Amino acid sequence: MKLIVGLGNIGREYENTRHNIGFMVVDELAKRLGVTFGKEDRSAYCAEYRAPEKILIIKPTTYMNLSGIAVGAYANFYHIDPEDIAVIQDDMDLPVGHLRIRRKGSAGGHNGIKSITEHLGTEEYPRFKIGIGHPDRNNKAVINHVLHQFQGEDKAAIEAAVKAMAEALELWLKDGDLNTVMTKYNTKKAKKEKPPKKAPEEQAAKQEAEQVEATKAEPSLLEKAVKWLSDK
Repeated sequence: MKLIVGLGNIGREYENTRHNIGFMVVDELAKRLGVTFGKEDRSAYCAEYRAPEKILIIKPTTYMNLSGIAVGAYANFYHIDPEDIAVIQDDMDLPVGHLRIRRKGSAGGHNGIKSITEHLGTEEYPRFKIGIGHPDRNNKAVINHVLHQFQGEDKAAIEAAVKAMAEALELWLKDGDLNTVMTKYNTKKAKKEKPPKKAPEEQAAKQEAEQVEATKAEPSLLEKAVKWLSDK
């Protein structure tokens, strides 16, 4: 049995904001699986799917900072092990739209994750993170940033990331191997471009120029003789 948790804040004013990326992913996943969220139960909206094991997909209704109440309630009632609980969250330390899946980890300042860790009593549960970018490093800017909707290029990047993360979760449910999921879906770091190699003719010209400069720097035989006589 597995539990999939999308983090976010309940309310129309929070829809499609950066901090609600978890809700966006589980909505996409539920649509792919053909299930819908029912009435509130254990401080969360829940959708149930069987493949053939039971899979619960939840959206906590406690607001972000108390997300652990719902996660702990479902984990305890259904006896779900932490390694079978996938949490989808936003991550300000990742560029917009980048995916990072981890087997475990610290909260990294994310209050929703702090709450879940507190109620589960462990940090060892999978994280499915989507980057939302980082504003200026002050509290007011951070709050405005996470509660702001995506615009322009960011919106397109997030729409693609949400679909990719839903695919990653589907693979995890089907395959069960988190290493396979991480290998396929974690955003690869861009490789630094090497300077282009110079053409052979350009290299030969450079070497010739260096030899000419070296020759100019070397004193002639006459200059050497004059110096030798002046030293006598």
